[in-house]
Amino acid sequence: MNWTDLLAAVALVMVIEGLLPFANPRGSRRAMAMLAQMPEDKLRLIGLVSIVAGLLLLYFVRSGA
Repeated sequence: MNWTDLLAAVALVMVIEGLLPFANPRGSRRAMAMLAQMPEDKLRLIGLVSIVAGLLLLYFVRSGA
């Protein structure tokens, strides 16, 4: 892996993160307000699930499976 791959991945994350606020700003604001009210343990679980799913996807994409 080189820096170009890492920067491309960061750029794609930024694009994906920007899609919801661009397409539906009101819904995005509501979702963020709901997240702000969510208990920390649930947020940690959501983060962990997201990390594991991302790592599994990356593994399958990079392994050619």
